[in-house]
Amino acid sequence: RLRIADILSAGDATASELAETLAMPSNLLAHHLKVLRGVGLVVSQPSQGDRRRRYLQLADGVFGLQPVVPFAVPARVVFVCTANSARSHLAAALWRRASRIPASSAGTHPGDQIDPGAVDVAARHNVSLAQARPRGLKQVLRDGDLLITVCDRAHEELGVGDQLHWSVADPATTGTPEGYETAFADIERRVLALAPR
Repeated sequence: RLRIADILSAGDATASELAETLAMPSNLLAHHLKVLRGVGLVVSQPSQGDRRRRYLQLADGVFGLQPVVPFAVPARVVFVCTANSARSHLAAALWRRASRIPASSAGTHPGDQIDPGAVDVAARHNVSLAQARPRGLKQVLRDGDLLITVCDRAHEELGVGDQLHWSVADPATTGTPEGYETAFADIERRVLALAPR
């Protein structure tokens, strides 16, 4: 159970991804997840991608409270979403404020422009996206990068590999300032929990 919590302290995962990582039978994993859910440490939400998967994550307030294993220091952190127009740019900008490790962002299918809602929420929090432009993952990714998907669709398209995944709700689906604030807060919480590691 501590290992499950440690894995989820860095990123979200489906039960099948956890079972593979832990080399654990699904029935045993289901038992441990039931216990962790029962005490309020783990929650799940449906994928915004295929809607069949459910991403497990630590409950609000649990991030940063447990002892965690540090990561090997990557050359750079690359945040990825589908269009590279909102969440991935916000994550890279927040990472640059929290860490000396360089950060970039990319999309699996980059859009034409940065989402105006992302620009607005960034400005409200004194984060600049003035120079941000959507770019494709193949243009950006280099050896030694730590890849973090912040979009269920991008994660499901790329597969698990050596990446981390943060299941951050797409603020463009609501189009409201509150939706962008929620996404910003979720990303900021995750960045501040991971950067010291």
